[in-house]
Amino acid sequence: MKLPNSIRNWLSLLGAGIAAMNLFIIGFLLALSFFYNIGSSYSGLFIYIILPMFFVGGLILIPIGMIRTNRKLKRKLLPEDKLDWPKIDFNEPKVRNISIIFTFGTVFILIISSMGSYHAFHYTESTEFCGKLCHQVMAPEFTAYHQSSHERVKCVECHVGEGSGWYMRSKLSGLYQVYSVLAKKYPKPITTPLENLRPARETCEQCHWPQKFYDSKLKNKRSYLADETTTDHTIVMKMKTSASLSANGISEGIHWHINPDIKIEYIASSRDREKLPWVKYTNLKTGKVKIYLEPDNLLNQKQIDSLETRTMDCLDCHNRPSHDYHNPQNFIDEFISSGEISKHLPDIKVVCMDILIQEYPSTDSAMIAIKNQVLEYYEIMYPEIIESNKEAINKAITTIQKGYTSNIFPEMGVNWKIYPNHLGHLETNGCFRCHNDKHVTDQGETISRDCNLCHDIVSQGKTGEMKNGTLTQPLEFFHPVDIDKEWKTQLCSECHEQLY
Repeated sequence: MKLPNSIRNWLSLLGAGIAAMNLFIIGFLLALSFFYNIGSSYSGLFIYIILPMFFVGGLILIPIGMIRTNRKLKRKLLPEDKLDWPKIDFNEPKVRNISIIFTFGTVFILIISSMGSYHAFHYTESTEFCGKLCHQVMAPEFTAYHQSSHERVKCVECHVGEGSGWYMRSKLSGLYQVYSVLAKKYPKPITTPLENLRPARETCEQCHWPQKFYDSKLKNKRSYLADETTTDHTIVMKMKTSASLSANGISEGIHWHINPDIKIEYIASSRDREKLPWVKYTNLKTGKVKIYLEPDNLLNQKQIDSLETRTMDCLDCHNRPSHDYHNPQNFIDEFISSGEISKHLPDIKVVCMDILIQEYPSTDSAMIAIKNQVLEYYEIMYPEIIESNKEAINKAITTIQKGYTSNIFPEMGVNWKIYPNHLGHLETNGCFRCHNDKHVTDQGETISRDCNLCHDIVSQGKTGEMKNGTLTQPLEFFHPVDIDKEWKTQLCSECHEQLY
């Protein structure tokens, strides 16, 4: 086949070779993925992003080489033979051949590039791309995500949402994140809360409607004491997610905070939003305004003017909706309740807590320490059950290791203390950041810490000794360990955060 002389140069031939080679590799990887289901989180990166970049780069080299060659050939011509514009004559075989190649090549490239762009878009929007590509950096978030109730919700549905504006913002932000990973500039742990996160009303509220909250629900939680017999304690609570009467919706109860007729604003004195010394309530219907201040942590006017005044939304309580790292006492309680850790192993809760409150330099060292310390404890304290309950002990070891790898990531410095969950008030201040009886208006009105604002206790106690109330006549809380009435004057986190 006759082709123009200008294409016979090393640069164009190199470009054609690079393009052809990358096209072949893309086709080969696609075939492996489609027919044999072979691939990994990195195969999509190569198929849809990296290899197409080299393919396009090779194609660009072809005309560059031709232009350079034409210029060289033009310099050798006599002045009267030089043409200002290329001469296109389809009677010439070379012109016909290159035109056919160019036309069909362009159509082919447009088809595969549009298909590739479509798949590249969907790949970059996939959970696999978000969670697995930067494996070590995102491993904690990816693991916690798969333990959450939002596991079937794609990352981008919450972190990006709909619309081209936020899509472009996320991709531009992602460029710096890629640089940070490659250059190892990222902090350990990743700092929160995230800056410039899209408002919850544009993401969460696409599924969760503030006007459509359901009635109160029952929550049944069983925990275990760290004693020889691992004594159980059960508490059944009615969670007041909305008003006691369905017709009143969210005019009262927990979700009152996002009532469309109410606006709650606050100023945090710390970046992690753990301390909220300034809270403003506005009734949008009546125009009534109340400002609550914390006398022990007053802000001056300069701070009030300079710090962010944030309007409360879903994420101020549900701050870990998909990436919650459980406290050891909680996930061990769940394992004991489910039977994965036998309650009949003496001191098992004590053993678990003593192991899990320690810090380990790596996950591998933690796995070894968990196994060795469990075996060592029972060999010393209860040598008679090592053989008789060997299967239960080995299962307990495996389960403790599973709990550790699901919630604690020493390589990234991540655990339940680093990322506190504000949904509650046991191990973290959570609700008590505002509801602590310390925030006061000029008229002396406080933000109450009354437990019954959010929940009523229907039943509580250990098995065989349960005390029962009713849905309309709840019980007063009693602590499973006798601490007198300290729970009424102290925040729960003051003790529970220190324990484990």
